[in-house]
Amino acid sequence: MTLSLLYFARLREAFGQSGEKLDTEAATVEELLVELRLRGGAWAEELAAGKVFRVAVNQDIAVPATTLSNGDEVAIFPPVTGG
Repeated sequence: MTLSLLYFARLREAFGQSGEKLDTEAATVEELLVELRLRGGAWAEELAAGKVFRVAVNQDIAVPATTLSNGDEVAIFPPVTGG
């Protein structure tokens, strides 16, 4: 399946891109994160367990078990604060 990935803030800077189309067999958010971590370098560092970031699928906050479908938009971003 093909996913549209979007990266924001420090993740966009670390990965050197704001997004990409990814062909993947990942069925869940957790499987997708494992696949991205396996790229190594900044990917492994920024998406490591213990690092703070959020994932949204089709603009809804997702958990690791959230299932993915062909054409989904997956955004990965640091938590946002504001007032």
